[in-house]
Amino acid sequence: MAFMSSLTDHQHHAGSRYALGRDAEESARLHRQSDELGPETAALLGRLGLRPGQVALDLGCGPRGIIDALADAVAPGGRVVGVDANAAHVERARQHAEQREYDNVEVIVADARNTGLPGGAFDLVHARTLLCTIPDPTQVLTEMVRLAKPGGWVASQEPGGGTMMCYPPIPAWGQLHQLFVAGFSGSGANPQIGPEVVELYRRAGLEQVELEVHAAAYPAGHSRRSLLPDLVRSLRPMLIERGLADGASLAEFDQQVRAHLANADVVMVSHLLFAVWGRKPAE
Repeated sequence: MAFMSSLTDHQHHAGSRYALGRDAEESARLHRQSDELGPETAALLGRLGLRPGQVALDLGCGPRGIIDALADAVAPGGRVVGVDANAAHVERARQHAEQREYDNVEVIVADARNTGLPGGAFDLVHARTLLCTIPDPTQVLTEMVRLAKPGGWVASQEPGGGTMMCYPPIPAWGQLHQLFVAGFSGSGANPQIGPEVVELYRRAGLEQVELEVHAAAYPAGHSRRSLLPDLVRSLRPMLIERGLADGASLAEFDQQVRAHLANADVVMVSHLLFAVWGRKPAE
């Protein structure tokens, strides 16, 4: 079941500016995130009961997304399509699928708001930390609902419900967090969208909408413990371009926060992760 031929020329103009940039460091962070959030993804797919032979879509998959989990869940006989607006991410995702020998995965370049894929084609349409990056997330959600089969599932994993924190706090942490919110929100993104997603799903006409919220504390040495300084590093060009910070200040805050987090006695808690799912009404 191949979808490549269904795309039109619009895919070459896919996507607006991604708030966190497109450099190699951000790509590596997104790739790590697939492992870091593996348990949360497994819990979500377990709720949805994805089965062998079904067809699933990972929208805004980046360099990896949840392609692995989907490919395993629908095998044998099923298919997985990954979609991202960043051609470099698509190429990395294709290489990852080849390395894992997933012959049931196809990854394409397209805009999440208008993929050009056939409607009603997927048993599951999933997106993770995608709605939070789009100024009008209803555009993406409308496309997700269109792509789902009647009776199929739409699912999201989005941040929100408070802020990342460390204890004991230090001023540099607060500075980095303010810069993250200013830079991310300044692009029209919404780092607190999680609690709103349930309402967005219901407004989109989805049924059986449910929610599960995950909270995580990461110990010293865990790759996700440095999530806040990692995100601000990805925002660095935008922050400097907009005059929100200078390179020297960013480097100083970054060094102070990373040194603080290296102390195993410091508690680091990430933002909440809202997993939301709903079913497209059967015809």
